[in-house]
Amino acid sequence: MIHYILQTIAFQLLFLLVYDLFLKRETFFNWNRLYLLFTPLLSLLLPFVQIGGIREAIPPSYTVQLPAVLVGGTQTSNAAATGGFEFPWMALWLTGLLVSIGWFIFKYFRIRKIRVQSSDWQHPKMRVKLIPGSNSAFTFFSTVYLGAELSEKQREHILLHEQIHVEEHHTWDLILFEVLRIVFWFNPLVYVFQKRIAALHEFTADRKVAMAKERNAYYQQMLSQVFQTDHISFINTFFNHSLIKKRIIMLQKSRSKRIFQLKYLLILPVICGMLVYTSCAQESDIATNETDNANNFVNGTNSEILDNIASLQEAIASQGELTAEEKKALKLLYVNAGSKGADNLHFDSKGGDQDKLAFAAIDKVPTYPGCEGQTNEAAKKCFTEKVAGFVVQNFNTKVPKDSPITGKQRIAVHFTITNTGNIENVRAKAEYPQLIDEAVRVVKMLPKMVPGEHKGKKVNVEFALPIVFEMD
Repeated sequence: MIHYILQTIAFQLLFLLVYDLFLKRETFFNWNRLYLLFTPLLSLLLPFVQIGGIREAIPPSYTVQLPAVLVGGTQTSNAAATGGFEFPWMALWLTGLLVSIGWFIFKYFRIRKIRVQSSDWQHPKMRVKLIPGSNSAFTFFSTVYLGAELSEKQREHILLHEQIHVEEHHTWDLILFEVLRIVFWFNPLVYVFQKRIAALHEFTADRKVAMAKERNAYYQQMLSQVFQTDHISFINTFFNHSLIKKRIIMLQKSRSKRIFQLKYLLILPVICGMLVYTSCAQESDIATNETDNANNFVNGTNSEILDNIASLQEAIASQGELTAEEKKALKLLYVNAGSKGADNLHFDSKGGDQDKLAFAAIDKVPTYPGCEGQTNEAAKKCFTEKVAGFVVQNFNTKVPKDSPITGKQRIAVHFTITNTGNIENVRAKAEYPQLIDEAVRVVKMLPKMVPGEHKGKKVNVEFALPIVFEMD
């Protein structure tokens, strides 16, 4: 979820930069309106988009889960290490959501209160309410609210302006961003997008009124008086002090040349770049999920399923080779547990029979020195045995007597066998730094491998290696 949120924020930032740098100063108000409405929503959908062709065109990286290696002790148990504190992100989001909903309701009832206190004012084209003792002016949906203290001349210009807001349904745009602000209350870019479109609404209305009225008189009307207006984010206010200068500058601009509409094509390479990222990120997400599962295993997350998985891993490690029936059951378990089932890239269907799914989608797995010339399955078994033996032989199980390390400790190690056969990107997680350093040291000592291949290309392969260290 955190990854998804960061992606949407990054995408919205890119779209906003394109708007501010290239589009904001143009007078294509309708196009800009569509852009500001479309791109924030597109940013929410793009992280879910996968294009297989893009993913296949880029050299893949695969993650292989190795069985646990037992070092330092002769007995095994199912006891899990004590887990650490996990920040309550969901509770924080729900709290912000409830506060945002409360604030929205508060602002809505402020408008309702103004509506009740206001009197009807007859107008042939719009519903108009006069606010007693006020010189404010704003629109909410199909109703225009005017301060009763405004002069007739002021009302004439304001009503022309507010009529544009009513006819073009500008309030719906602001309500859309109010919903986004409630759900994504933590995302500052949603607030920026709402301010941009609110300003665009004013530019649009100003331009159309200036075409119907004498422009200099309209300038004077905006600058003639200081007006007090309550700021509510989902109403179109006529007298927004921070916008007056920008509105006048935009009114003075001549209409943009049609050739400048080509600027909107800038969105295409931006979207293409995002699609490449999201399509390729799906593979890394698989590795991330496996890493998270391993970390939960290491940190002792209080889950019956994780405890059972830990027991299964240790049982497999203790038994060594699985029977054909056990292998079939394990493969089906993984398929049924995954969100993509048999479409998971870690499996390759043979004849459409799920009972015959291959263990991994790699055509040729990396090979440990001395395991060459064997079948893929035999090479996997040889690789696993060699790595386990190497770790057991080289892991330093002696710890100082005053060390805080006690009992059984779990270490989650990840490393990459590159397309040149080198061991790189070694990292580990454990409760104690001494165990992390020792695990990284041992894995870095692994010999150079024969690289794995997929579809005729040498590929990087990610490995997850759980190590169970037990004090004698």
